[in-house]
Amino acid sequence: MNKKSIALVLVLILAIAAGIGVITYYYAKDGFVAKSPRRTSLGRFASAADFMRAYKNGQKAYQGGMMFKSAAPVAGISGALEHSSTNVQVEGVDEADIVKNDGRYIYAISGKSVVIVAAHPAEKASVVSRIESDKDIELSELFVLRDRLVVIGASHSSPEPLLEKDVSRPRGNTAFVRVYDISDREKPGLIRNVEYEGAYSTSRMIGSNVHVVLTAYPYVTYDQKNITPSDIIPRYRDVAGGGKDEAFAPIGDYKDIEVVDPESFTSFLSVVSISLENGSARLNKRTIAGHSDNVYASLKNLYVASGGNWLYDGLRYPHAQQDEQTTIYKFKFDGPGTKFLGAGEVPGTILNQFSMDETKGYFRIATTCGRVSREGSSSTNNVYVLGPDMKITGRLEGLARGESIYSVRFMGDRAYLVTFKKVDPLFVLDMTNPNKPTVLGALKIPGYSDYLHPYDETHVIGLGKNTVEASPEEGGNFAWYQGLKLAIFDVTDVANPTEMHKVEIGDRGTDSYALYDHKAFLFDRAKNLLVLPVLLAELTPDKKAAPGRHASDYGDYTFQGAYAYDVSLTSGFELKGRVTHLDNAAELTQNYGYYDSAQSVKRSLWIEKNLYTVSESKIKVNRLDDLTEVATVQI
Repeated sequence: MNKKSIALVLVLILAIAAGIGVITYYYAKDGFVAKSPRRTSLGRFASAADFMRAYKNGQKAYQGGMMFKSAAPVAGISGALEHSSTNVQVEGVDEADIVKNDGRYIYAISGKSVVIVAAHPAEKASVVSRIESDKDIELSELFVLRDRLVVIGASHSSPEPLLEKDVSRPRGNTAFVRVYDISDREKPGLIRNVEYEGAYSTSRMIGSNVHVVLTAYPYVTYDQKNITPSDIIPRYRDVAGGGKDEAFAPIGDYKDIEVVDPESFTSFLSVVSISLENGSARLNKRTIAGHSDNVYASLKNLYVASGGNWLYDGLRYPHAQQDEQTTIYKFKFDGPGTKFLGAGEVPGTILNQFSMDETKGYFRIATTCGRVSREGSSSTNNVYVLGPDMKITGRLEGLARGESIYSVRFMGDRAYLVTFKKVDPLFVLDMTNPNKPTVLGALKIPGYSDYLHPYDETHVIGLGKNTVEASPEEGGNFAWYQGLKLAIFDVTDVANPTEMHKVEIGDRGTDSYALYDHKAFLFDRAKNLLVLPVLLAELTPDKKAAPGRHASDYGDYTFQGAYAYDVSLTSGFELKGRVTHLDNAAELTQNYGYYDSAQSVKRSLWIEKNLYTVSESKIKVNRLDDLTEVATVQI
């Protein structure tokens, strides 16, 4: 009997033994696909006893193991100059980042400080103020809205006991959201400090409201004695003026915790909303039993995706399968806060936030079921459409069997999906009918795209890696990734997409922050401008020409900084030039290519006619037209 058959028998036996009947599901030929989602109706705990029973059930299901985790264009100020904004997924939905600008000032995280730099005129750019943090503080991201600066981070200390009882509580996992008045950029003043017992996931800003997603994993085991709901529910404090005289209090009572599955949970998912328009407005807190992995937000709704730890009617599947399901929690933006509407569930796991989208009231999501390996793959890729009630209305399953999703981009009635194992199939999908998504066309080329960015309605930019297929002697069932690859795909003829232009950067070992974080990708079609940070690895000419050179050979690190391109459909990618912050390029070799250093360029932006590149140590200003250096600001 093979392993799949054994697993199937075990699950059926467990289901019958639990007295809950047989759960409907099946193993597809090339991977596990669940057919029946668990119940997704909304409810609350009827009593403290029910709350505690569900928490203990969740704890027991982990067999004693606990899960802990580490932690529209920006509105400008009066008289602001023309400037770029953070690269976001949805226009009008701002995303926090390590660097922000409003056309006159740049706000950047540098180590444990937030630095405010007067950016214009460029020749006189200088630091005007600095917000210092304690040594136990870790800064994550920023928002800027006119005269308000939002700083999000984590504290790794516990200044006071959070409970009188002798119960272990988190001592190093408190997230904070600090709001500063920056009407005087030289003297920013803290006006609000919200702290939450848990880990920061991500955030969005719509209008003047900041919505922060947090997850808390209680440090309380199911077998501890005399535990009550208040010992488990995460705590918070909201202090005006940044004082520390307020005590932590539970974020709510057990009656306030909304739940989809009343039988078992191990963590809390909270959406905390803060108004920047009214500094004294009540903090809006919405907490459910759940956790966060990836987040998507439209102008109307917030979707939080949670993979793994899934449950059908109280029966938890073995660890080998529990990552094969994604639960999506749906929140509605309701005035300054949110309202929890319910949840849906789809087979498989998602890659990132771009695997999700909402259009015309329908939620779309792309997932991969199964695993990909050199020895053999049992994976399938799928796209699901869910209606306003979070029930599946349409599905497209079984794409690129044996491969996994590397990037997704939903664009209105179209979706573009890249899968990979040896070659890069770019699928063009028709999403017009929410009941029946279909494949319109596909393009197979070497390499893959980790990120897809719209150029216009019929052209897409892809950023990823070039690849070389392994030889039959090596097994032949995989490919060696090489240097970076930029490409423009023409999808005018949806049945026959083509690769119009491409450029390859460096050799094996070349990397970019933009592969993993879209906010490092700067693109402006009106300016024909594309800028991305690059860690360049190059093979010497002799090594490239050497007989028997292998595709697995890495290049030596020779550069880290920003690559700036002129981009057009006519000429493709034309390198304007490069900007580095390294004082000594030999540092790359000395550090064995470690590029997450204070001098690594991580972001770029433009104001008027100048390009600004940002690392944790400096901001460098260069002219956009020819990259002539204008100024350097040490931060």
